[in-house]
Amino acid sequence: IPVQEQDWVVVGATPEELLKRKYRQVGRDFPVFLHPETKEEYALARTERKSAPGYYGFICDFSESVTLEEDLARRDLTINAMAMDEQGNLIDPYQGQRDLEEKLLRHVSPAFAEDPVRVLRVARFASRFHHLGFKIANETRLLMYSMVKQGELAHLIPERVWQEWQKSLQEKNPEQFILSLRSCDALRVVLPEINSLFGVPNPHQYHQEIDTGIHSLMALRASSELSEEPLVRFAALVHDLGKASTPIQDWPKHHGHEEEGTKLIRALCARLRIPNDYRDLAVTVARAHLNIHRVCELRPNTIVKLLEQVDAFRRPQLFHKILIACQADAESCGKTVVYRQTQLWNEILSECVKVTPQTFIVQGYEGK
Repeated sequence: IPVQEQDWVVVGATPEELLKRKYRQVGRDFPVFLHPETKEEYALARTERKSAPGYYGFICDFSESVTLEEDLARRDLTINAMAMDEQGNLIDPYQGQRDLEEKLLRHVSPAFAEDPVRVLRVARFASRFHHLGFKIANETRLLMYSMVKQGELAHLIPERVWQEWQKSLQEKNPEQFILSLRSCDALRVVLPEINSLFGVPNPHQYHQEIDTGIHSLMALRASSELSEEPLVRFAALVHDLGKASTPIQDWPKHHGHEEEGTKLIRALCARLRIPNDYRDLAVTVARAHLNIHRVCELRPNTIVKLLEQVDAFRRPQLFHKILIACQADAESCGKTVVYRQTQLWNEILSECVKVTPQTFIVQGYEGK
């Protein structure tokens, strides 16, 4: 894994000393400074003590007496609680190197439970390192479960939930974020809209071997193979959100789940402050995915109307993203699928844009 940046921990210093050396303070709540030349981050060693529920309920101590080991003790995972001095010596008081070798995501100490964001971070790390064989340590998963049961996750702010979710959508295995949260019952609290899809059956002609929750994760997995864009992956994951609202007596059919899904997607995006471009693409995919699949069954005027509804003429690149999300849906059944609809829709759009008023004028047509 390539090194993206270097962060430094400064022991035995004060903010005043760093300011005198021309470091620029950038942390409002924490003593973080930028090096005057390299612009790398230098943070004073600090400890944190829980003072109130939630993400902001901490008292920080960044006095000169705080040691490096005490600073590392506040980290979330052992693999994040290692340091290296300027001579290249590894400082590893919590066996992070061992857990790296064993490919385990393990919490440093019981203080992990003081910050609910750490549940989301562990799930994100699980999505980032899954392809390398990393797993969440059993004791860490149990601690995460305990945090859920104690209601600590209720203090998470919407923006932070989305921040971690969005980051996970950029990882190699974004579905592992959802699976990890579900494994400790956090999905029920953090993303109940997604959690409610599990246990909802699919129609017999579509994905009958799996429920809607698993199907949605498989669509997310398929979309990550087709596109690196988190917008597309998000749309693929939530395209069937409306099925959670189907009355049980109507199962396994889900008539009207497309429009119902658009309402739920809008509500989800409003709740978590999700950007409009994510919302708009997801709503369009939820509304149009069945007709995208059925292109060979549609009448010509219906096809043109759909192209207009999804703004394909003005925004062909957006239409391309819609098609990728729909292809991911089709490929999520677990079987080998040749999705010819993408080529058909592209050919149809290509022919449609060739039609201009001049085309009819030369044929003698008149209009008002």
